[in-house]
Amino acid sequence: MTEQKETQMVIITGMSGAGKTVAMQSLEDLGFFCVDNLPPALVPKFVELINESQGRLDKVALVMDLRGRDFFDDSFKVIDELTTNEHIKVQILFLDAKDSGLVRRYKETRRSHPLSPEGLPLEGIKLEREILEELKGRAQQVIDTTDLKPVQLREKIIERFTFQTKHPFTVNVMSFGFKYGIPIDADLVFDVRFLPNPHYIDHMRPKTGLDEEVSSYVLKWSETQQFIEKLSELLSFMLPQYKREGKSQLVVAIGCTGGKHRSVTLAEYLGKQFAEEYRTHTTHRDVEKGRHT
Repeated sequence: MTEQKETQMVIITGMSGAGKTVAMQSLEDLGFFCVDNLPPALVPKFVELINESQGRLDKVALVMDLRGRDFFDDSFKVIDELTTNEHIKVQILFLDAKDSGLVRRYKETRRSHPLSPEGLPLEGIKLEREILEELKGRAQQVIDTTDLKPVQLREKIIERFTFQTKHPFTVNVMSFGFKYGIPIDADLVFDVRFLPNPHYIDHMRPKTGLDEEVSSYVLKWSETQQFIEKLSELLSFMLPQYKREGKSQLVVAIGCTGGKHRSVTLAEYLGKQFAEEYRTHTTHRDVEKGRHT
């Protein structure tokens, strides 16, 4: 008897207007069989179809959102049942965005929010965020689409869901500035504002942690070296634990005041350090902000 092949299942959910359609189309391009707006109550029937496909449906994606809110209370029960199915590996992809970004998108498209069809979009957004809070907490993948164009979101989806046996676990190291807000898709956040700041040295101010002079300045201090040593030891312990629990990627965010000098330097250092053992991507969210003002 042929052993049943494991099916990769991605449940796409999140805030209305955060990019679920783009995510679904991106997964279709990766060879996923996608079903849009499937009520949770029908998921068991869909699982039966997967079982009967004899391995042909080995990558599937389901979009579950508040367009099917009459069935949404059943979603947690369905997800629990899926996670206990030994033939299906489930990942929840939650797409989020800041309220201001979502309101802007609703204004641009002139659409009403599904939870506030006759009221203000912000009212529906706040209610939806409250309803989805628990589901977001259970998601293995959270992407903040506030500042992402559709093509950039597509790139993130392809990067995260191109399954490779050699590198199944990815460490995303991100620098950011606290003045612009903490990244909502970060799993771990570390504050390096206690380190000496090159911003107060006139000729370094317009430069960034990508410049050798700035990075050398940040790294030369004993407190920086102690922090790197302790943080590296902590991450060396934590990363294998996350990997063992089935997490496919982890976002480690390093923040300073403006996201240009100290955080960029430390993110670059850590990204290179862990690249020897893990598939690693390093990004700098705020490095260009304010450079020309």
